Amino acid sequence: MKKDIHPNYRPVVFWDMQSDFKFMTRSTIQTDETVEWEDGQTYPLVKVEVSSASHPFYTGKKLFVDTAGRVEKFNRRYRKG
Repeated sequence: MKKDIHPNYRPVVFWDMQSDFKFMTRSTIQTDETVEWEDGQTYPLVKVEVSSASHPFYTGKKLFVDTAGRVEKFNRRYRKG
């Protein structure tokens, strides 16, 4: 393999902001934030809106997440009258 062409593959903590669920996996994603993990070491942190801990398909809950007001925007654009 050629040197210095591959991204840094390292442990990264992902934090689901809706359910306050954190999990660690390996990734090449770049981030400036860090967090101290359960083992006392510091790892890069990536905040996500949805993971398996909060997604309706995995939790069985019917949850509607409208992050950008898309329904209201659609209704304003296409309302009759």
